Amino acid sequence: MLCGVIPCNMSEHRDLVDPSLGEQLVSACRTTVGDSLRSIVYFTPDEYEQIYLRSDLEADADLTGWVEHEAAGFRAQTAYDGSELGEYQYTLRVFENGYVTRVIEGDHGVFVTTDGITVRRSKEVTEAIGATL
Repeated sequence: MLCGVIPCNMSEHRDLVDPSLGEQLVSACRTTVGDSLRSIVYFTPDEYEQIYLRSDLEADADLTGWVEHEAAGFRAQTAYDGSELGEYQYTLRVFENGYVTRVIEGDHGVFVTTDGITVRRSKEVTEAIGATL
């Protein structure tokens, strides 16, 4: 955990996301990345809700730890202000068995996990999420 770096009071909230928004996010992500979509987690600086988990996966991940880490992205919105690289857009993390793509809009964010994804497809899914949020 990242106590001291970001707050460690993150909590799961099962009704955080309006069902309509949840359906729109699932639809946008599935349309963009198809069957390689593993999960979708919506989060704020203090709470999160897993709104999608592919049926062949176990619901045993330490989501609180993951979300606490991804919530550090709220600082990234301003940390790179004035960079010659331009505005911060999204984060893509590469793991041995999958990928995490995170996008943050204002005071909420979404990260999706996938089996495989290209940088181009990652950008497309973040654009779809951003348009939905």
